[in-house]
Amino acid sequence: MEGILARKYINDIKKELFRKTIHLCTAAIPFLLSLAYVPVMALLLTALVLYSLSELLRLKGINIPLVSKITVTAARKRDEGRFVLGPVTLVLGILLTAGIFQPRACAFCGIYALAFGDGLASLVGKVFGTHKIPCTKGKSVEGSLACFAAIWASTLLLVPQTDWKICLVLALCGTLTEVLPLKDFDNVLIPLLIAAVAHVGFGL
Repeated sequence: MEGILARKYINDIKKELFRKTIHLCTAAIPFLLSLAYVPVMALLLTALVLYSLSELLRLKGINIPLVSKITVTAARKRDEGRFVLGPVTLVLGILLTAGIFQPRACAFCGIYALAFGDGLASLVGKVFGTHKIPCTKGKSVEGSLACFAAIWASTLLLVPQTDWKICLVLALCGTLTEVLPLKDFDNVLIPLLIAAVAHVGFGL
């Protein structure tokens, strides 16, 4: 029994590492947007449509080479037999944030919060999370601390060093949002909220 549980735990960690590697890769998008805003937005929208179509086909038993394999590999247990929504909300969150706030520092703060904060929170929580937060469906103190630190550190790259307190506010907002049991929809709410706070509250 212990061997079975150990293999299940290792498999869960591998899945989470794979998923969050994809998550972390989105940190490159602000740089790409700053170089070619319209083409990158068009590519993201295309990827969103193509992925959605591939998922609908997969559920009908028609697998798309590579895409379906990646989806199944990254899918959580709760996604088994269902449309895997995570990639959709991930890309949608980036598209909405970059579309509403354009390629400005506030939008990049939101995307970094999604990439680093939300990305590391789940991974750290899965590996090291022993102190669970009540009413959050498994979120941990360790994961939330990782989220806070990641958002604070990443947003430091986008604000003047004299305004480091802005980063603390953004990190707090992002952490409080990430800890909510929103499932995949935190991928949309986190970047939008952080970008809005950065823009409306601090003029970024």
